[in-house]
Amino acid sequence: MEILRYVYQHPLFETKDFELIGQAHEKVLKSKGDFLLQKDQVANEYYIVESGLVRSYLYDYEGNEITTDFKGNQEVAIEVASLFQRVPTQEYIQCLTDCTLWKVKFDDFQELFHHIPAMREWGRAWMAFELYQSKKRATEMITEPATKRYLQLMHERPQIIQQAPLKYIATYLGITDTSLSRIRKEIAHT
Repeated sequence: MEILRYVYQHPLFETKDFELIGQAHEKVLKSKGDFLLQKDQVANEYYIVESGLVRSYLYDYEGNEITTDFKGNQEVAIEVASLFQRVPTQEYIQCLTDCTLWKVKFDDFQELFHHIPAMREWGRAWMAFELYQSKKRATEMITEPATKRYLQLMHERPQIIQQAPLKYIATYLGITDTSLSRIRKEIAHT
């Protein structure tokens, strides 16, 4: 329950709201390699990561696997477009480690959204933050050198550096494995 209180932080939530929120979430354990979502499926739930690391990825037009996001401890693993627009996804969401997750089904989320005013406010704030993060990342991919993006990832999201294979980090940063190895060597020698 503590993880839910952490993720669903908003000043309008009341103590009684968390009883309903808790009832809507199911604790699930997933193993390394398990998929939470696969291409062409319609997302019917989202997950709160209590512990572990998941990644979202897709294939580019040449068939290369590209990591689009990572979600770790106390973060929400979700494919927003598929879940809320009810359309098939292009992405995969896969556990990179054994994970403890809290799953909430789309219909249960809708019930919470309609019965708890604070959930609507939390949802707007969460979505605005995610949109900001997405725009920031897209801008940095164009305006910042790879070394700076890697150092920022190390600083802001160390769990990714500690738990994700380098090949996934490289595609997330938009660089090759070789470039990432060079950057890591340069950083180690400074």
